[in-house]
Amino acid sequence: MKKFITAALLAAVAMPVAIPAAQAQSNRELRRDRQDIREEQRDLRRAERHGTPRQVREQRRDVREARREYREDLRDRDRRWGNDDWRGWRNSNRGLYNRGNWRAPFRYNSFREGTRIGVNYYNPRYRIADPWRYRLPRPGFNQSWVRHYDDLLLVDTRRGTVIRVIRNFYW
Repeated sequence: MKKFITAALLAAVAMPVAIPAAQAQSNRELRRDRQDIREEQRDLRRAERHGTPRQVREQRRDVREARREYREDLRDRDRRWGNDDWRGWRNSNRGLYNRGNWRAPFRYNSFREGTRIGVNYYNPRYRIADPWRYRLPRPGFNQSWVRHYDDLLLVDTRRGTVIRVIRNFYW
């Protein structure tokens, strides 16, 4: 019985470490896919300038395949993070996601993943205290969901880095 309890405690302690590693891996995959798209587009431009019509067709096909792969990886990441769950919930509970009379003392910025933001953007006033209400995945250690106008940001509160951006989360 002691071994079982010890194993369960070790698993509980190790679990929060495994989740951010999986998130980081999926972000690396997406970054690599975007880089592949840029390389394929560069090759396409080169083929359009100096290549034959057949080479241009092949390069266009390669760009389409790279974009499709990126979309599939993005969809897979959203499924892993449970984002399909909140989308369905939002569509059936529109009143919960009404914007209401919400203003911030700073102007709107369109943040990207990996961007460092100032502390005033994720101070406790803008944090989502109950992410389960919106069917969002629980944030990891030193992370929190933050409202920025209609967008929702998952922020690493220790470093101030944006981990995830959900645009137009609120109506």
